[in-house]
Formats: sequence, C-alpha cells, structure tokens
Amino acid sequence: MPNRLAHETSPYLLQHADNPVDWWPWSAEAFDEARKSNKPVLLSVGYSSCHWCHVMAHESFEDEATAAYLNEHFVSVKVDREERPDVDAVYMEAVQAATGQGGWPMTVFLTPDAAPFYFGTYFPPAPRHGMPAFRQVLEGVHSAWTDRRDEVAEVAGKIVRDLAGREMSFGDDRVPGEEELAGALLGLTREYDAARGGFGGAPKFPPSMVIEFLLRHHARTGSEGALQMAQDTCERMARGGIYDQLGGGFARYSVDRDWIVPHFEKMLYDNALLCRVYAHLWRTTGSELARRVALETADFMVRELRTSEGGFASALDADSDDGTGRHVEGAYYVWTTEQLREVLGDDAELAAHYFGVTEEGTFEEGASVLQLPQHEGVFDAAVIASIHERLLAARAERPAPGRDDKVVAAWNGLAVAALAETGAYFGRPDLVDAAIGAADLLVRLHMDDRARLARTSKDGQVGANTGVLEDYADVAEGFLALASVTGEGVWLEFAGFLLDHVIEQFIDSESGALYDTAADAEQLIRRPQDPTDNATPSGWSAAAGALLSYAAQTGAEPHRAAAERALGVVKALGPRAPRFIGWGLAVAEALLDGPREVAIVGPADDPATKALHRTALLGTAPGAVVAVGAPESDELPLLAGRPLVDGKPAAYVCRNFTCDAPTSDVQRLKDALGSVSAV
Repeated sequence: MPNRLAHETSPYLLQHADNPVDWWPWSAEAFDEARKSNKPVLLSVGYSSCHWCHVMAHESFEDEATAAYLNEHFVSVKVDREERPDVDAVYMEAVQAATGQGGWPMTVFLTPDAAPFYFGTYFPPAPRHGMPAFRQVLEGVHSAWTDRRDEVAEVAGKIVRDLAGREMSFGDDRVPGEEELAGALLGLTREYDAARGGFGGAPKFPPSMVIEFLLRHHARTGSEGALQMAQDTCERMARGGIYDQLGGGFARYSVDRDWIVPHFEKMLYDNALLCRVYAHLWRTTGSELARRVALETADFMVRELRTSEGGFASALDADSDDGTGRHVEGAYYVWTTEQLREVLGDDAELAAHYFGVTEEGTFEEGASVLQLPQHEGVFDAAVIASIHERLLAARAERPAPGRDDKVVAAWNGLAVAALAETGAYFGRPDLVDAAIGAADLLVRLHMDDRARLARTSKDGQVGANTGVLEDYADVAEGFLALASVTGEGVWLEFAGFLLDHVIEQFIDSESGALYDTAADAEQLIRRPQDPTDNATPSGWSAAAGALLSYAAQTGAEPHRAAAERALGVVKALGPRAPRFIGWGLAVAEALLDGPREVAIVGPADDPATKALHRTALLGTAPGAVVAVGAPESDELPLLAGRPLVDGKPAAYVCRNFTCDAPTSDVQRLKDALGSVSAV
C-alpha cells in the first residue's frame, strides 16, 4: 500500500511512495507526530538522479525488516533536496561540521523539535569499509533516545547553538576592485591543472562560473592567461567522456582528473550553465568547437528535457537497464568494441579509434565512454557523420535513463538565459522560442499575483514549496537576457517585480547580506545563508548579478546599491577561495566595467537595426546590457530620449547613463564593446 508520499509531486518522493517505510513529507504534521509518539525523527534527504540514493533505497528502505524497525521506533521524513534546498542546506551544514564531509543520501536524526543529534550519509545494509550497517545505526540511535535522552538533548542543543552562532564575515563594505580580481586570478592559476584543464583533482566538476569570470576578466584586461585557462578547460571537457559525444550535453562530473569517466546523471543546471559558457567562449574566440558544443547542448536540453508544458525537466538519471534487467550506471551511454562491430560492421575499427573505445575498456566490464581525442590525420566527414548517426540510432533502442520531470524555477531561469543568448548568437529563433516558452510557464504557473515564486511544478501542477533566493535571482537573470534578445519590455518588468521582492524579503537592510530564504518563509533551526557557488551560482551572487543588470537597464539606484553591498563578500572571499565564488567574481568584473548599457534604436524590420543589435549582443564587454526598439520608446528605459541619427538606426554605448556619441556604423560599435584598454 502506498505511503503518504503518494500524494507528492516530487519524482524523488514518488520513487519512495511504495516503500514499506511509513514516510512523511517534511511538514509540521510529521514533527507533531514525533512529539505525540515520543520518537526521534529520521530525516533522509536525496534527489531523483542520485545513484547512492537509489542504492540505499533498494538495500534498506525497500527491506521489510528494516522498514518495520523504522516504523516502530522513528518518524521517518523524506525530503527532495531540489524541492527544499533550505532544509538540505541547514542539515548539510550540520553534517559537514560534525563529520568533515557531506553528500547524498543525507541521513540525519532529529529531535521532535527538528534539532539534529546524529549524522551520516549513505549507510550500507551490512558493515563495510569501516561504515556501520544502517540497522546498527538505527539500533544505536534508538538506544540513546530511550536510555540517554539527556545526553541526546545536550548534544542537539549544542549543535543548534553552534549553527545559530555561525555568523559569516562579510568582509569590507567596499566593492571588490582590481587588486581582489587580480588576486583571484592568481589563486586560480595556482590551482589550475595545466595538463588536463580544470581545477583541483578528482572528482572534477565543470567550473562553469569560474570560466565566466575568466572570460570577462580577459575581455576587460586582455589577460591571455585567463583566456587560456578558459579555452583549454572547455576543450578538454568537450573532448572528454563528461560530454555526450553522440547526443550532446554534459554529465554531472568526472570521477577522474582527465574528464574520461563521468558520473552519468545529466542535470539541467549544468547544461544551461555550460551552454552559455561555450556560447560566450565562441563569442570571444570564434572557436568552431565552442560553437558546436553550445548548439548541441542547447539542442539536447530542448530535445530531452523540455516538458509538454514548455518548461525544462530537472535531470536524467545516471542509471538505466543494461538490457538484462540490471539497473546499471552509464548503461545507456557506454560501448564495447563488440557492440560497435554489431552496429557499424566494417566501420567499427575506425569508430573505435575516433571515439577512443578500447578492447579493455575505459569504464567497467570492458566498456568505454566515448571521447573525442586529438587525432592526427583527417577523417572523412561523411563517414564520421554516418557513424555518428548509426550509433545514435542504436543507442535510442536501449532502455533510456529515467527523467525527473520536476520543473525547478531557478534552473529554468538559467536555461532561459542560455537558450535566448545561444539562439540569438547563432541565428536559431527556435531556441529563442524555447526560452520564451519556459519563461511563459514561469510567469503563468510559478509566479502569483504578488510576484512570489513557487520553487517547483510538475505536469502543470505547481508545488507547495516557496521559492528561495536562487529562484528569484536566476529567473530574473533569464528574463533580463530575454529582454536584451527580444526587445520586449515585459520581461524587464517581470524581472523588476522579482528583484523588488529580493530587496524586500531576502536582504538584511543593515548589513546588506543576503539570506537564502525569505523573511516570511518557514523558520528552520537556522536561516540558511551561503554566498559560495556550488553546482550553480549561489543565490547571493546570482542576485547581485541580476540586480546590477536591472539597474543598468533602468537606472534604479536601490538595485545598484544592493548589488554593490552584496559584492562586499567577493572582496573578502575572491582572493582566498576563487573557485567557490566564480559567479560573484564575474559580477564584480561587470561592475568594474560599468556595466555598459547599449541602446539600439531603429525599426525592428530594418536590416541595419538587426545588424547593430546582433553586434551589441556579441560584444564581450563584461555584463553589458542591451535594449533594442523604436526610437525614444518608453517600453525600455534605455531607449528613452534616444533618436535616430540622420534618419538611420543607431547605437548608444553608455556607462552609468553617460553615453558616447551614437553611431550607425557596425565596426565602430564592435570597437566600442571590446575591452576597456581597446576603447
């Protein structure tokens, strides 16, 4: 019989709806039940495409004996970290403080007042590699709760006090300047893996936000070292197994330093961020590889992640059926030499050489992850295209990975920005249309009449959880990108509604610090607050970027002031931990450059207007904003008071609403939007 999770919209929670565990969703009712029954709470946090979450579910939560013990002695609460990032953040902070590490599934034991007292991540069904069995953990916690309640209360109270007392140092009130950004570049250079691209060792994650900083720093200063790190990292990722050489799109991370073997789940946020990164790299260098990867990644998102409502699903699972009934990680993506021969016949040897497939394999059980190594010599393009087409068709016959159809507001905002810009750069109006469709869904379904955002929806049904800071910031970022690409003022207006809410609900009026949850949101044991980037830009730095762009579009001084105050943390953290505040550094680059405000005035159907608009969008000036429309239009503030020049469409390039002489010449506009040193 299904448990309470059967009524939820989260695919992850629904995966556990038929467990024999008597799960509760996170709710006041669950903690009321714990108080009434005098039981501790087992909090289990994961997400639908998490490999080890599936493993623990199969080993423990589907086991009748384990479930019976849980049901007798605990109130069990299951949380989708993607629906409730606030709950995840608060308890992950406790786990990391107590154990020195974190991860998912996250397993935390709480008092009925939600205070944590024992922590872990994955626990096996039997003792293994120094880890206790999950049943041993349960029995130990039950014993402590029953026989040593005072000790449990003391530990829980201390943890809550420690968490509550962790006030962050926000650094100088001043904004970061040349010294801090140069220091951040130096720090990145020290951690750069010159042989393989990327930063640090294994596992190696795509450094999307850091690459955005490097590209902007190069554009502003001309630093060749910054550009080289960005180019080399992007090339190594694009040629590695982390990139899907057949279907496009990136896996979550590489388990090795060489980008060969990925953790195969594909997340919307990674692909949105990387699509934009490669489009911006092409804009800077003209790299054909960057162009191809940007477009293939955009096409992957539209083809495999777009939902019937027009939004974008969260993820594709790492695991799938390998054809024998086993659920195996990577089964959909990897190839053996024998499988190549079955599909390609005489072309199999060529394909193996081209994609780096070996007899011994680069993954498991003799299988290889497709790569695109540097090759000597020239391959026949038609033959390679045929091989690609045949392998992709054969792969489509395999059991596909599961899809998490949950639409997350923040990640859809990132996708809107990426698709809008990629479509505009490469003359793909279908991608711009896909961005508009997702943006329409966010307005229609996720925003209420007070411009408050819901975090998620699924199958056209809005979720119950309220948006967090990253939702407001990333959706605003997407709307601002759409405004620049389409010239439609309504997107700027919607962004303004969201950012007004950020100022009212998420920013401390005294310090300028930002919180991840709204002032009127559910109160947890700590109000989460984290300015550092993780898999996505932190809500803090994303908000700073969106506030700055909105201020540049509108002249709204409160929004610029809020952005500048938020960037104080970048001054403190940038030189010390640049890998973890890349988007904040990218926003700081925009601030140092202005950012520039570009107004394009002219009839929409005039080829000269279109040429100026495209040139403006392709400018590399960090964080530049673009407005396009009829002369002296009141739909976009940047267009106000901007007439044609000698009856011709014209471009106005400004900083802080102080403008250079307008021009109708495309080359002059190109020159004006290069680096500061070139102006």
